[in-house]
Amino acid sequence: MSVNDEAVGHQTAATYDSAFLKACRREPVPHTPVWFMRQAGRSLPEYRKARAGTAMLESCMMPELVTEITLQPVRRHRVDAAIYFSDIVVPLKAIGIDLDIKPGVGPVVEQPIRSRADLARLRDLTPEDVPYVTEAIGMLTRELGGTPLIGFAGAPFTLASYLVEGGPSRNHEHTKAMMYGDPQLWADLVDRLAEITGAFLKVQIEAGASAVQLFDSWVGALAPADYRRSVMPASRKVFDAVAGYGVPRIHFGVGTGELLGLLGEAGADVVGVDWRVPLDEAARRVGPGKALQGNIDPAVLFATREAIEAKADDVLAAAAGLEGHIFNLGHGVLPTTDPDALTRLVEYVHTRTAS
Repeated sequence: MSVNDEAVGHQTAATYDSAFLKACRREPVPHTPVWFMRQAGRSLPEYRKARAGTAMLESCMMPELVTEITLQPVRRHRVDAAIYFSDIVVPLKAIGIDLDIKPGVGPVVEQPIRSRADLARLRDLTPEDVPYVTEAIGMLTRELGGTPLIGFAGAPFTLASYLVEGGPSRNHEHTKAMMYGDPQLWADLVDRLAEITGAFLKVQIEAGASAVQLFDSWVGALAPADYRRSVMPASRKVFDAVAGYGVPRIHFGVGTGELLGLLGEAGADVVGVDWRVPLDEAARRVGPGKALQGNIDPAVLFATREAIEAKADDVLAAAAGLEGHIFNLGHGVLPTTDPDALTRLVEYVHTRTAS
């Protein structure tokens, strides 16, 4: 049996033939599939109740809680895919990096990585480091039935930025100083992170994830030439690490209009598009052979129902000629979004696109 056969073997026939996975493979679909980045999270009162009193990183290591939180938006919104509830810094925490997620701030690293000696702190990640991931995904795939589960990880550039800056950054000055001033150290850093990220995605796929998404949240801070030279080799290494499993690979970044073609070139099967570029133009930039995901502005969900539906129509019209399209937001669900607006949007897209 080939690796591809084994990967399909993780899935039921219903999962493999789901609208989401068909769209990823650029096959005809019964309706445009919908899921939302950050669909499991603060916009849901049931999430806030489940997470009450539990720190973010701690919650990511509790399989029963992860399972419940991941399932909440599937039950409520009837989305076409679940996304594994975790955080991009979980694999770094798992290998011993001293970091925490501070409310209202984000990931904060106690000792930033700034020198070659610091690289020694980035050891290999093994399945034994993240047993809670394997357990939670096993529980989820049993509960989800024919609904696919998306695994995810942070991309090397974004992880490197957190590690080098010590936390979130507007200007990425320390990151760029290393990238430009010590390109070999930078290359070695993102290469190590690519190995860790690839290993983390392998754990999720082998546990039963039907697709994976690589989040490069901060890569829009780079010019295309810098991305191609200093980031793409590491991103490509991640995608190559899981290519043999045959599961769709999604790549998403924010503010990446100038990088869309390169994001696909790095090895993605599906390119996520934020709200700044219409999908028909994004398709031109990405080129043939890729599905697209996106791309309504998350802030539109605060408008009237009629305005939301009009914007959804715009997205669907721009996507009409695509080889494959997954309807999503152009970034994550905002915390104060009305959950009912998301539920109605899923129903609207399903109805509008039913074949």
